[in-house]
Order: sequence, then C-alpha cells, then structure tokens
Amino acid sequence: MDLELKDKRVFISGSTKGIGFATAKVLAKEGAEVIINGRSQDSVDKALEKLKNEISDAKISGFACDFSNKEEINKLIKELGDLDILINNVGIFGPKDFGEIADEEWLEFYEVNVMSGVRLSRAFLPKMLKQDWGRIIFISSESALNIPVEMIHYGMTKTAQLAISRGLAEMTKGTNVTVNSVLPGPTFSDGVQKMVEAENSKEREKAEEEFFEKARPTSLIQRFTDPQEVANMIAYVASPLSSATNGASLRVDGGVVKTI
Repeated sequence: MDLELKDKRVFISGSTKGIGFATAKVLAKEGAEVIINGRSQDSVDKALEKLKNEISDAKISGFACDFSNKEEINKLIKELGDLDILINNVGIFGPKDFGEIADEEWLEFYEVNVMSGVRLSRAFLPKMLKQDWGRIIFISSESALNIPVEMIHYGMTKTAQLAISRGLAEMTKGTNVTVNSVLPGPTFSDGVQKMVEAENSKEREKAEEEFFEKARPTSLIQRFTDPQEVANMIAYVASPLSSATNGASLRVDGGVVKTI
C-alpha cells in the first residue's frame, strides 16, 4: 500500500532503537525524509548507518538531543526547520516501588516523557496549522489506562500525554492537521528486554510467559508486541490516508486494556 508519504519531512524523538527506530525504517521505506534522534551523537550515527545499510535510497539524517536539557531542546528545534510530521516517542521507564520514588525522579520522568512532546508540539503545531497540513503523534502506552503498580510514575506521564494530545487536537478543528496518540502494549524493545532479563534469568520464552502470567494477565495475545507491529500503526496515522482520524487514542496493546 502506498501511504502517500513520499518527501514528507518527519522527526521522531528517541528513535535510535525500539519503536522509534522501527518507525523510522517504515517511513524511510515509504519515501519520507526522516530525521532520527538519540541522546548521544554516537547512538545517532550507529542508527543512521544501520538504516542506510537496510534502505539504500533512504533520505535520513539525525540529531543528538538530551530531552532533559532545555538548552539542547531549543537548539534542536532551531536545527530541525519545518516539519510535516512530528512523532513524540522519546521516553524513559523503569520499575520502582511507589514509596521509593523520590521527587527528583517524578520530575525527571515528567520532564522527559511529557515536556518533550509539549515543547516540540508548541514549536511545530503553529507552522502545521499555517500550512494546513500536518501530523503530531504521541507515543503513549497502555499504561496510561492500566496504570502499572510497579511504575506509577511512568503511567502518570503516559496519561498526561493523552490529555495533551486530545487538547491539541481541539486546536486543529476545520484544518488538515491531526493530533493523535498511539498506545503500545508491552513491546520487546531493548529496554523491556533488559528489564525482563534483570528480573528473571531464565530464557526469553519462560520469562515472557511469567511476565504475562503475573504482570499483564489480561493480554489477549500473551506475548510481547514486536516494535514493527507498533510502527505499522504509527506509519498509517502519520499518513494522509488517516485524514479522518483526529483526537484519537489508538491501542496496539495486544488486548491488555479490557475497556471497550
């Protein structure tokens, strides 16, 4: 299927691995001009090399930016220029008992997971509205609706993203700009792999089985989602073909959330 993304200019925060990287690959294959991002220049360079090896004609570039650093964010915004599509994917997570989460960690999670999207959207939404076309996508999580007791601070940030996304969508009324959220379920990214391995030294299959038995028993697929499966949804939402989808929260969660 042609997603009509040829020459669309896209920025994906946090895209040197996992869902962000998989999305960059899909969009680059569709002919979009993709700008990736990582915390360090080394991580960006390695991701760019991998993408170029997999997609010979890819139009890709990248910028390093630590989204906990306002100065780096402001510099990045100036370097990016104009965008057609903004994908707010960068995020941090990690399990911790509620009583052990210090104020500083709450603020760090909010700064990176929430304010990154706020700052980027504030910079690029007005330009999209002026040109009367654009896509902003927040990569939230099923944890926004199904707050994990082992990561309450993470769930809080994912719920906040839904509120911001819907509020921004209200600003696009009558235009060809859309703002949506995509909610992945437990996805086998590098971060999740490390978390599972840290908690369970058994082989992946056994660790995966125990994770869904204990931590996500409501999952209907009873396995981790592959980053590519989430990227497929993101690519559609980013495309002109999704023009009637606006202000939505779209789940790619494997059926973890039981609400209709």
